[in-house]
Amino acid sequence: MEHPRSEPLLPEPRGPLSLAVENHLRGDGPLPAARDVAAAPVYGDDLQLALYLCYELHYRGFAGVSPDLEWDPGLLGTRAALEGRFLTALRADARRHESVGDALAGILVEPVDGTGVSHFLRDKGELWQLREYAALRSLYHLKEADPHAWVLPRLRGRAKAAMAAVEFDEYGGGRADRVHAHLFAELMTDLGLDTTYGRYLDAARAEVLVTVNLMSLFGLHRSLRGALVGHFATVEITSSPGSRRLAEAMRRTGAGPAAEHFYDEHVEADAVHEQVVRHDVIGGLLEDEPHLEGDIAFGVDATVFTEDLLGDRLLADWRAGRSCLRAPLSQEFTHTS
Repeated sequence: MEHPRSEPLLPEPRGPLSLAVENHLRGDGPLPAARDVAAAPVYGDDLQLALYLCYELHYRGFAGVSPDLEWDPGLLGTRAALEGRFLTALRADARRHESVGDALAGILVEPVDGTGVSHFLRDKGELWQLREYAALRSLYHLKEADPHAWVLPRLRGRAKAAMAAVEFDEYGGGRADRVHAHLFAELMTDLGLDTTYGRYLDAARAEVLVTVNLMSLFGLHRSLRGALVGHFATVEITSSPGSRRLAEAMRRTGAGPAAEHFYDEHVEADAVHEQVVRHDVIGGLLEDEPHLEGDIAFGVDATVFTEDLLGDRLLADWRAGRSCLRAPLSQEFTHTS
């Protein structure tokens, strides 16, 4: 039996930064110059792909790339420069709340007339748009919960126990067939998509990379543990209502039972997770380290900002009747309800 490849292929570079990082990963060529890092658009394809490449070494790595490069000093220095630009921009561009309560207030109440991506897909989305959405989200969902797991050693007491409980659910409660990443792969199969890890990296625009890189940025730095908790809280609070809309979109288009099940599962699970995260993860962390309140609020604000960047891009493309991907999906898929 042939086993699927566990490490993704390196993607096509998108500029001098990502080209230099890839060349270094292949053992050929210098890392990016500081002036190139400083000159690149911070939310653009080249910088975000270069950062994604650095981060992915801490997850699955890449085929043909030595695992030892995860801790390569030069590469870590490049990553720090890329991160510095990204974090500085986020602090300047995302709306800033001083308190967690104020930051969460904007996402705890569903708007009467929502206009986001999940609203569009529920009401008007066509099957090709659902396929594109799943392909893009696969960059996170095929490693769902992994970026947030980095925070566990950095918490203690009530916050740690509650975070571990939520993560245990994300990993299927000990059952491989219920791991959320596995459920998403089954959703992709219903939609006729390739479930290979990292398969759609070349198709993903910069705004997608921004949302995935944000999780790794927060997760890989102990100094940003509060921001990671804020990110996680935002995901859990917004997931249940958004998943309900996406489940309805899957049913309306006849996407398939596994496609429906993935979002139905998140409607139920994340409604519970929201309460645990708000009261025990955030509450426990603030009891232990009240000075992190501003960081938690920043995590919420930065998550909202980056998701809005992505949502605006997707809706602009879809409303114009065009693909939101850099490369089209295979046309071989013929859906049957």
